[in-house]
Amino acid sequence: MERLCGPNLPFWEANQTLHTNRPDLPECFQLSVLSWLPCVYLWAVFPIYLFYLKRNHSGYIMMSILNRFKTVLGLLLWIVCWTDLFYTFHELRQGDTQPPIYFVTPLVLGMTMLLATFLIQFERLRGVQSSGVLLIFWFLSVLCAIVPFRSKILQASSQNAVTDKLRFTTFYFYFGLVVGELILCCFNEKPPLFSNVVTDPNPCPETTAGFLSTVTFWWFTRMAIKGYKKPLEEKDLWSLNKRDTSKVAVRKLLQEWEKELAKAKSAENCSNQAAYSKPPPSTTNHAAGESSPDEAEVLLSNQKAATRQPSFLRALVKAFGPYFLIGSAFKLLQDVITFVNPQLLRLLISFTKQKTAPDWWGYSLAFLMFFTAILQTLILHCQFQYCFITGMNIRTAVIGAIYRKSLVITNAAKRSSTVGEVVNLMSVDAQRFMDLTTFLNMLWSAPLQIMLALYFLWQNLGPSVLAGVAVMVMLIPLNAVIAMKTRAFQVEQMQHKDSRIKLMNEILNGIKVLKLYAWENSFKEKILAIRQKELNVLRKMAYLGAVSTMAWTSAPFLVALTTFAVYVTVDENNVLDAERAFVSLSLFNILRFPLNMLPQVISSLVQASVSLKRIQRFLSHDELDPDSVDRKNTGTEFAVTVVNGKFTWSKEDPPVLHNINVMVPQGSLLAVVGHVGCGKSSLISALLGEVEKLEGEVSIRGSVAYVPQQAWIQNASLRDNILFGKPYNEQKYCCVLETCALTPDLEVLPGGDMTEIGEKGINLSGGQRQRVSLARALYSDTDIYLLDDPLSAVDAHVAKHIFDNLIGPEGVLKGKTRILVTHGISFLPQVDNIMVIVDGRVSEMGSYQELLKQNGAFAEFLRTYALEDIVEEEEEEASEESMAEEGPFPDDALSIHTDMVDSEPVINEAKRNFIRQISIISADGENPKSRSVRRHNCSQRKHSEQQEKKKPQDMQKLIQSETAETGRVKSKVYLEYAKAVGVLLSVIICFLYGCQSAAAIGANIWLSQWTNDALTNHTQENMNMRVGVYAALGIAQGVLVMMSSFTLAMGNIGAARKLHANLLTNKFHTPQSFYDTTPLGRIINRFSKDIYIIDEALPSTVLMFLATFFVSLSTMIVIVSSTPIFAIVIVPLAIIYIFVQVCCCWVTACCAGPTVCCGRPSSCTATCCRGSCELRRPSLRAPPPDAY
Repeated sequence: MERLCGPNLPFWEANQTLHTNRPDLPECFQLSVLSWLPCVYLWAVFPIYLFYLKRNHSGYIMMSILNRFKTVLGLLLWIVCWTDLFYTFHELRQGDTQPPIYFVTPLVLGMTMLLATFLIQFERLRGVQSSGVLLIFWFLSVLCAIVPFRSKILQASSQNAVTDKLRFTTFYFYFGLVVGELILCCFNEKPPLFSNVVTDPNPCPETTAGFLSTVTFWWFTRMAIKGYKKPLEEKDLWSLNKRDTSKVAVRKLLQEWEKELAKAKSAENCSNQAAYSKPPPSTTNHAAGESSPDEAEVLLSNQKAATRQPSFLRALVKAFGPYFLIGSAFKLLQDVITFVNPQLLRLLISFTKQKTAPDWWGYSLAFLMFFTAILQTLILHCQFQYCFITGMNIRTAVIGAIYRKSLVITNAAKRSSTVGEVVNLMSVDAQRFMDLTTFLNMLWSAPLQIMLALYFLWQNLGPSVLAGVAVMVMLIPLNAVIAMKTRAFQVEQMQHKDSRIKLMNEILNGIKVLKLYAWENSFKEKILAIRQKELNVLRKMAYLGAVSTMAWTSAPFLVALTTFAVYVTVDENNVLDAERAFVSLSLFNILRFPLNMLPQVISSLVQASVSLKRIQRFLSHDELDPDSVDRKNTGTEFAVTVVNGKFTWSKEDPPVLHNINVMVPQGSLLAVVGHVGCGKSSLISALLGEVEKLEGEVSIRGSVAYVPQQAWIQNASLRDNILFGKPYNEQKYCCVLETCALTPDLEVLPGGDMTEIGEKGINLSGGQRQRVSLARALYSDTDIYLLDDPLSAVDAHVAKHIFDNLIGPEGVLKGKTRILVTHGISFLPQVDNIMVIVDGRVSEMGSYQELLKQNGAFAEFLRTYALEDIVEEEEEEASEESMAEEGPFPDDALSIHTDMVDSEPVINEAKRNFIRQISIISADGENPKSRSVRRHNCSQRKHSEQQEKKKPQDMQKLIQSETAETGRVKSKVYLEYAKAVGVLLSVIICFLYGCQSAAAIGANIWLSQWTNDALTNHTQENMNMRVGVYAALGIAQGVLVMMSSFTLAMGNIGAARKLHANLLTNKFHTPQSFYDTTPLGRIINRFSKDIYIIDEALPSTVLMFLATFFVSLSTMIVIVSSTPIFAIVIVPLAIIYIFVQVCCCWVTACCAGPTVCCGRPSSCTATCCRGSCELRRPSLRAPPPDAY
């Protein structure tokens, strides 16, 4: 630097800088290092930032006053810097030669200010509202200018005059302009033009937050304050950012997964082509060394087995890896900063030993330690933010992918993947990915921290640290064995969990039958038997976890013990003084976190790998071929065409339909008849593409509406069930209601068509459900209607009304293509064509008269069902004699089968004429005494009158929305869990943790006394006693950790058993009305995800809470005992922490949904199942205090 600054300006002077009460940096150092540091930063990040800005264009920001001020200040800074440069040239011309540093520094600063001004304008053109790059640059510039600011004042005051007035003036102009730029950079620009218009009434402020607000999470303050003032509701929460919505996350994952499937399929095709290539025929006999044909088959099968499988892990990494890597970069920076504090501690201890050291050393070191801690905390939580968002997006995408897959898998796949497995995949397995992602960086961060800690320990203690390394290496095989055993137990536990959820799902679906036959105890025993197997596996996993916790909790101490013991014994000259001991302990404490977290992350990784394989296996199931039905057939007059169709429900099963040939003309009505089980519904499913097509072609022209045998009803209002997402058209809606005989039902329902329909249509009769399903299909207004025996659930007179007004040749659907599966032979003469199916084959097809003349399978079908119709007619006539005043004929007398018999043509014609005049319909298809009404014309006026007559004003909601307790978790909930663990056992667990902390405190105090021996030169005399007692305290701590972990595992398993048993007993004793008004999915979620939290997540949280509580308590006790004045600081710190905790608790409890149902007595059944009692957890693996 002498060539730049000259001989008169030294670069460094220790006496001027360090060993003085008024420290100051040399002028050469100020002009070079302090001036160049911000410039080097900006020029270094400029290429990367420019590439980022070119790739991300958010719009165009108009030139605002803020932007103009920043630009003007940037140009003034350039002018000020180059004023110094030109002044130096002026001095050179005057003969006053200055060192080269006076030319270089103004030139570099001026070019940098031009670059900063260019970035200000370029960011505006790219729509950047707040620049983190420039904010850091201006902050560094101000920080580096503070020293010259003070130095020039000191120099002027000491000399009582300013020697270089121009540079003095330009510098303070420069300092003021840089401070102004820093202040202006803290404000946001206006939103850019030509960007996506935000129509959300409550957008998340994170997207528009500035750099400082984002780094400090200041944008969240408003929500925390609102949550502190009042319990938050769903309307108070901000909308999700677009990148966090399921629409974006699921699509991103599915795109990558489709690529993986395509790669696997192409690799399989290549391997099949290679496998099918035949070798040239051999002309010689098989001799030794030549492979036989059997061996070739074995090799071929092995080759097929080794085909490439699609990797779900690779899809996850490609979809969410880049965003996660940003958090990894923050984690790397935080790991490096972590090791700054031990070095500062070394300097601080050294400062305390030097009596003549200036006081500003201590203040500076204390400030640096504080600043380092603040910076480390900010960076750490930025890393957690990225990890949490990535985990949330992964969970959202995995659940969406599983849900989408469950809708399209083949019937064969549905046999292997039960409902219980699908529920667990979406609740338990997806949650494991989210829990793992939070601390996934520890897989590389923990080894990095361990290596850095060992490096600094080597510098502090020398080769003695190898003893500690040996201890850690010895623990690796133990951890590997535990991980392998945990993985095996995890697979077994998930199998039991799937079986339990599957059986629970079957029980809840048939709960009415279960209660009617009083089978609760029998099925309860079945569930508890599976639960016991699951708990046995959980107990083994908990014991393994306790051993792992003991090993890795004791690891830092064992490393410290062996290192200190070897250090003081290998050489008499090695003295364990305070500097070596406490700096080493600081490094050992840093070492404690990765050593504690690494086994937990490995355990979570093992669990996630099991879930990964389960999800990958499920997502790899075969899907229904969307191209099995050609829906683009526009070149034919036939609406539905099946040519040589051969179909099966599963490729492993025999075909259910053979040689199907059907051509349905546009606008015709085709009836499909046949005996039970002959394949009529399978034909409808084949037209929908729901079965496997083995041979033939299927084409459908136009849109399709499907009415199944059993109506599918949503938990929504009657109107929403009919509209099914279509826009509301009152006149069309009125016609649909009257055509489907639903108008009289609106007078019965308490809220008219706005009455809420329970899950599975619990508050509708079977006939009403079927008519709602028909109304939904009619309102959809499609080209083709597939009707799978929709008239079987209604009475004959209602069926006749629906056929005449809806399906028949004079109905609303005339001109539409209709395929009707039916057993009602009374309607067959009015259809265009009839297809008879016998044993999966088309036996006959033609018109009614043609099939009667053939006297084949159709005639046999008529004879079979004619007797049934006669019996039904006699029953209805007997039941409707009391309603003769309603009309000249009983309700069902108009649709008996005899009117279709050819031997009575006169009666037949008379009845047909009467049918054309009057149509008798029923308000309730299942009530034989229901009143009949005359046909209503489609009239908007009558519908309006009806709606005015029946306004759903005081309508009570049938299905209540799931609610959660607001505010903090009540102490009663904690007491419930403590009672489930056992009061005595809870006290023992706390006592053992207290003893463990006491042993740790004793070890630290003993180590402090050990280091004092160096001051009295008694290190060798007391060495054996010091090492022995220190080892005894450490071993006692390890034993207490193991005992407390085992005891806690026993208590958690017992609590899990009791809570599940209470919940199960509670649900079996709940009245049937609860199941009629509560969605079964809500109950299943209590038995799947919430029980998983009690089994696996809550024990980890309790363990972390106890460890953190006692570590904090012991730390305060040690500090207060050594420095009593610290007790004064505890009170204000406690107030601040409690206030922050209260705010966070309110926001967390209000924003989060229910997690754990405690299974309290039956009086709390409904509220428990709706999530009003829960035990919250911040995370599966909450970070210990050392992480912060």
